[in-house]
Amino acid sequence: MALTPLAASYDQFILDLDGCVWVGGVPTPGIVEALEALREAEKRIAFVTNNAYESGEDLVAQLWKIGVRASLRDMVTVGGAMQHVLADGYSGRTAFVIGTPSMLRHVRAAGLKILNATDLASRAEVVVVAGTTDLVYDDLRNAVQAVLRGASLLATARDPTYPQADGHWPGTGAILAAVEYATGARAELVGKPEPQLLLTALDRLGEGRTLVVGDRVDSDLAAASAAGLDAAYVLSGGGERAALDGFEPRPVAVGETLAGLLVDG
Repeated sequence: MALTPLAASYDQFILDLDGCVWVGGVPTPGIVEALEALREAEKRIAFVTNNAYESGEDLVAQLWKIGVRASLRDMVTVGGAMQHVLADGYSGRTAFVIGTPSMLRHVRAAGLKILNATDLASRAEVVVVAGTTDLVYDDLRNAVQAVLRGASLLATARDPTYPQADGHWPGTGAILAAVEYATGARAELVGKPEPQLLLTALDRLGEGRTLVVGDRVDSDLAAASAAGLDAAYVLSGGGERAALDGFEPRPVAVGETLAGLLVDG
C-alpha cells in the first residue's frame, strides 16, 4: 500500500492507542495494513497511551493478537511514567491507589508501601488515581480522607471518557473529578495533556520529523502542542470536528481513521 503524501513527509509517528489503533480492542478499519506500510517504508513508530488499565506487556500482546508488530520499546504507557515520577519523588512513602493490579505493581515497583486493604488506607501519604472498572465507594472514601489529611494527589490522566465498542465509558478523569471535588485539591497529572509521554517516545525514536496522531483534542493534541510537535486528529474514537473549534495550533490533518491518514486506497 502506498503512503499518503502526509505520511510520506514524516520520519516517525507517535500514535495513540484507544480510539486510533483500536476501539475496545477492536482494530480500527485498515489499521493493520497501514501500520505495516509504515514499517515497510522504514518509518519509526511509537505507541503512547493514557491507558492505565493494563501493563505495557499486555498492550504489546494485544497488538500482536490483532496482527500489529510491536515491541515493549515501542510502547510508552502512563503506568510506566507514573512509576518513574513516584520513584523520583515519593519513594519510601505510603500510598493508596485507585487503579488496576497493573497500576499497583507500578506503584510498588517505585518503592512505595501500598496501604490498600489495610486499616491505614485513609492515612496514606500519597494517593494515586488511575483508570479502573472496579471502583467502589470505599476507594473514594479512603482517597478523599487521605488527601484531606495532607496526602499528595497524583493521577494518570484527566480524560473524562474512553472509547469502547458499545460507546464511551467513564474514564480516569471521571474518578479523579470526585476526589478533587470532595477535597478541593488539584492532582499532579502524569499522562497527556502533559508532554512527558511524548518526550519519552521521542527519546526512544530518535531525531526526525514527527507526527502525533490522536482522537482527543484535550489530551492528545494538547500534549503534542506542549511538546512542540505536529499533530493530526482522527474521529474514530467518537470525536467530532466541532471539538477543534477554538483550538490552536490547528492539527495538520483531520481524518475519519488513522489508516485513512496514513495510506491511500
